[in-house]
Amino acid sequence: MSITLIRDISDTSSYWGASWVFGCFPDVHIVCDAPIGCYNLLGMAVTDYTDALPHMANLTPTSIREEDVINGTAKALIRTIDDLRTMGMLDGKRLLVISTAESEMISADHAQLVARIDPDARFFWSQSLEQDEWIGRERALRFAWEQYGKPFVDADVQPRPRTVNIIGPSLGCFNAPSDLYELKRLITGIGAEINLVYPYEGSIATTPKLAEAAVNVVMYREFGQGLAEDLGRPYLFAPFGVFGTTAFLRELGQLLGIDPAQVDAFIEREKRTTLQPVWDLWRGPQSDWFATVDCAIVAARSYADGLRSFLGDELGMKIAWVSGRPRREDEPDNIEIRKRLHAKAPAFVFGSINEKIYLAEANARGTHFIPATFPGPVVRRTTGTPFMGYAGAANIMQELVNRFYETVINFLPVETINPGPAGPPKPTSAETMPWTKEATERLNAALEAVPYLARISASRTLRAAAEQLAKARGLNEVGIEIVEAAIAQSGAA
Repeated sequence: MSITLIRDISDTSSYWGASWVFGCFPDVHIVCDAPIGCYNLLGMAVTDYTDALPHMANLTPTSIREEDVINGTAKALIRTIDDLRTMGMLDGKRLLVISTAESEMISADHAQLVARIDPDARFFWSQSLEQDEWIGRERALRFAWEQYGKPFVDADVQPRPRTVNIIGPSLGCFNAPSDLYELKRLITGIGAEINLVYPYEGSIATTPKLAEAAVNVVMYREFGQGLAEDLGRPYLFAPFGVFGTTAFLRELGQLLGIDPAQVDAFIEREKRTTLQPVWDLWRGPQSDWFATVDCAIVAARSYADGLRSFLGDELGMKIAWVSGRPRREDEPDNIEIRKRLHAKAPAFVFGSINEKIYLAEANARGTHFIPATFPGPVVRRTTGTPFMGYAGAANIMQELVNRFYETVINFLPVETINPGPAGPPKPTSAETMPWTKEATERLNAALEAVPYLARISASRTLRAAAEQLAKARGLNEVGIEIVEAAIAQSGAA
């Protein structure tokens, strides 16, 4: 039997994904068939570290106890539902019971029991032991449509002209408020109308309204496409970058029957407003930097592919490697990502808390980390940090240029005002000492691991440190052992 080691799991289970979809509905109450204490993870802690939500108010656990594991969880479920009814928490709401990994391990399938308790209630077998959160989100969206939407739609319903559904944004999605704001701005900007944002701004009651849109925009490539296909209308994926967004707007306008001149007029206005910073930065000296630096991307599938296209194809940055979620076979897993970041960290890393930890382990001080996905204690609740659309292109480019300047500042030589207990730094001589061939080769090898922008400054700093060390030891030339000592002191190894 072979054992596969999985390090720092990046995705959670389908139970969590489904709960984050159903949790968007204000007219549903979720009962998760979970052990005592597990509620704190999904209902409290994790949502606080992702969406900065204090708790999920419409989720309650059955709090499975030891005797429930032995005798079955039916009594625990009935007890929980009775308590909720007594407290009035089910008033005006649909009841939805979801299995967890723990309840699935003891085969606690409550489909028939839930139907007997309440004919309008539903049971969702989350398959938490087998599926990841992306599949769980996808299945939850399709389940909601099949149970609460499709049966209540007239057979002859026709889509309303120029209307668009946005499918996918839900709890626990990185940067959802900001990217959703930008996506709505773009869609309405060309003259279309938002029909429903589902499930983020939807409900059980409004689910049948999904059938009324002429076109669907799937916000994420990792889930939501299945529901769009079930609805039977044309659909597009949310765009990244300048060129990608322009193509998206023109195709959306064509699908909706909007005059191309109206779409192009909006695009021209965007070039003079939202995209103006992109053009201004590109005309300045900053544009020379993009082709000189490399970056790595670890993110959910939409962001991984979108950032690769914008940073690599449009800005000309060197893409060292990409790992998306769900991960493709040819992409590095967390073990390989850690090895690569320890061996040679790129100038920029877009990623999660996992990558930030790996960079800290490697003491990669010359690398800039930019949050681009969960997990991680990062708050993205405002509308000012988009990655998608025109505003996303401007925001990302602004972020990169600010980091470029930060790199330059960090490596500029400055005179220390308060040198500390070691005393003032000793001045280095303008004259350079002789270097052995081996010492020079070792210095060059060490500099290869330093991001390009910082390399000149790092070279000067290491050279000065090595020569200062050689003089302190009374040597007349810099040998490889002196270079090794200087590298160790600087942490550049």
